[in-house]
Amino acid sequence: MTDIEDKLIRVLAGAAEQVPERARVRLSAAVGARRRPRRAPAALLAAMAVVVVAGGAGTAVRTLGSSAVRQPAANATGTQGPTPQPPPVPEEKLPPPIEKVWPRALHKIPAKLPDGRAYYPRSLLDDRTLLVMTGASDGRRQFLWSYDLKSGKPRRITEIPTRNSTLYANDVTTGGGEIVWWASYKEPGRQRVARIWAVPVGGGAPRKVADVPLENVMKKGHIRALEVVGRDVAFSRESGGVYRVPLRGGTARAVPGTAGQHLLKWPWAGRHTKRAAFAELVDVETRKRRDAVIKPGENGVRCGVDRCYGHGPADGSGPRVFVRERDGSRERALPPEVQTGDDPGLERFYKRVLMEGVALYDRVTGTSADLGVRQGSGIPNGGLGRLMAYQVGTRMYVVDLAAIK
Repeated sequence: MTDIEDKLIRVLAGAAEQVPERARVRLSAAVGARRRPRRAPAALLAAMAVVVVAGGAGTAVRTLGSSAVRQPAANATGTQGPTPQPPPVPEEKLPPPIEKVWPRALHKIPAKLPDGRAYYPRSLLDDRTLLVMTGASDGRRQFLWSYDLKSGKPRRITEIPTRNSTLYANDVTTGGGEIVWWASYKEPGRQRVARIWAVPVGGGAPRKVADVPLENVMKKGHIRALEVVGRDVAFSRESGGVYRVPLRGGTARAVPGTAGQHLLKWPWAGRHTKRAAFAELVDVETRKRRDAVIKPGENGVRCGVDRCYGHGPADGSGPRVFVRERDGSRERALPPEVQTGDDPGLERFYKRVLMEGVALYDRVTGTSADLGVRQGSGIPNGGLGRLMAYQVGTRMYVVDLAAIK
């Protein structure tokens, strides 16, 4: 998350306390539907549009661009990373379309449910089932559904509690047969809390897992990087620290030795510097370290559990974008049009911003595919997980990166 995004979401969250309930619900729903809970350069575009209406952030919106993506991608971190670099001059020629290159990975489905509701993809429950949310942008009742990618049939899982909610349905994640999310609540006369909810994938009434006090959200932020870990739920505080709470319910407890750290992917947590994100990782269970090699002159480096990518010193041909293992081995060049400030799906797939549109690049095979998104429409949200979903016209493109061999 960039400095601009981080400040905007905190300003909006604080301002939500000062507006009437109906307006607050509509605003928070719109932000929650589009907000990526982990590192995401496009996460706050919808919220930023609200700020523009109020007057004051037009330049920021034009700088970041517009987004065709209507939902956050799964498995992103939401903590602040290195400052993105200026984009290189894009190429003109698009590669073949993704349905030709990776046909088994792409599902084209209607962008609305059979009853006409707009929906927001959240994660893949399995190879053929998509978890989606409805009612998040219009202030209506909010639901979670499973959507069968083969038959096109949705099944309602549960209704998300929204009473006294200000920002809600964030970090929707799954594990151990459970769906887990958190929501921000401010009940009259009480402190604001991030309430963690859980419901079985098979359906039922949501149950409260824990209330996490948010204190001064304008300064300390919310919670991020929610994960199901065995019979616990793990998460980070935006101000730092990793926590666990029993899935059955209880009090969230700090994991010892994690002050100031952020959860990347359980059990790995780390810090951010101006040059690199998650260059230093610690297994919060064993205290084992995995430090990445960062060379002189490199910047904008983003690291996953296994490898890092970023900008190196320019060579004779211009700016250099690299990817390599955390130990410094197997370094190779990435196409210069790779979108910076985004996490590669499965630490393998990168977006390329070309003159005519956006392509997906596989660092393993060197293959690229046209995503069908044209210039001016925005860049599909990404994340470290297997799901990438975005709308093209009246169709939703659901890409299962795990299906690409």
